[in-house]
Amino acid sequence: MGGRNKTSPWCVFVFLQLFMVDNGADDWRIAMTYERIFFIVLELLVCAIHPIPGQYVFTWTARLAFTYTPSVADADVDIILSIPMFLRLYLIGRVMLLHSKLFTDASSRSIGALNKINFNTRFVMKTLMTICPGTVLLVFSISSWIIAAWTVRVCERYHDKQEVTSNFLGAMWLISITFLSIGYGDMVPHTYCGKGVCLLTGIMGAGCTALVVAVVARKLELTKAEKHVHNFMMDTQLCKRVKNTAANVLRETWLIYKHTKLVKKIDHAKVRKHQRKFLQAIHQSALRLLPVNLTSNQMLDRYRTYSSATQNVMYDLVSELQERSEELDKRIGTLEEKLDSVTGSLQALPCLISQAITQQQQEFLD
Repeated sequence: MGGRNKTSPWCVFVFLQLFMVDNGADDWRIAMTYERIFFIVLELLVCAIHPIPGQYVFTWTARLAFTYTPSVADADVDIILSIPMFLRLYLIGRVMLLHSKLFTDASSRSIGALNKINFNTRFVMKTLMTICPGTVLLVFSISSWIIAAWTVRVCERYHDKQEVTSNFLGAMWLISITFLSIGYGDMVPHTYCGKGVCLLTGIMGAGCTALVVAVVARKLELTKAEKHVHNFMMDTQLCKRVKNTAANVLRETWLIYKHTKLVKKIDHAKVRKHQRKFLQAIHQSALRLLPVNLTSNQMLDRYRTYSSATQNVMYDLVSELQERSEELDKRIGTLEEKLDSVTGSLQALPCLISQAITQQQQEFLD
């Protein structure tokens, strides 16, 4: 851990040197903003946390979960200093950034600079979540389980007389059911330290569950080509159904005409039967044309949305062009004024020269 403590100031020094080179600054204090100073101090404090050599204990009082009886134990001070050392895991993100191909590739950096993209840890994590979201979530979940289980074991080992949560496997079980928001109630932490870890574990579990649902939903979504094929197949089936329904309407119309006009004696039962089928065919045609109407309405809504967005973009472009044209007109007006002044000076120059020559001749004659 001592090497890590030396790395942070060196990284700060390198970043300051890079900032000075990029901006052409002579003094390193120009690069020091309040935000950068805050993060430097915070990083130094995080990296400075370390267990103190020696044996130091303090009295730790807690209340047991089921019996509510107070429990007093002598705990090591190293617990207070060891658990915050996990904050140094932020260095993993820095290592991922510095060893990422996006950060080391000059072409990627150039394209990012043209598109005003800041290559930081957040961008690298977004890229990883886009490329391999399942692997990232799996590694993060397992790492969180192990760290939280170890922390719960350390917090509970002085007050857990039955060795339930003070056992590493028992702590893993407690963290897993808390992470998955199950909570059987067979294991509960006794100390506020363990309760706080379980609370953070539940929050992380809810977030990871939401991310897993989002990733699965995105994986199950059809691609653009698959959507085109699906829409084509649905349109084909819908056309067949509409044609069959139209044929049924024509058939029942012909049968009604046949049993009412082309026979000598009208069979009212058959006429009512075919009229009933005629109405059913019309109703089915209306139902089968309903998806077409819905699709057309959706397309109209999308067209309106896209058209409004396009109008907004065009309005912004026109406004920007108008502002630039006004600025250009102002510059042209200023340039014309300067040209007029230069032209006036040039026109007055021969008179000034002749006056100066005449004055010199008079002085020479005198």
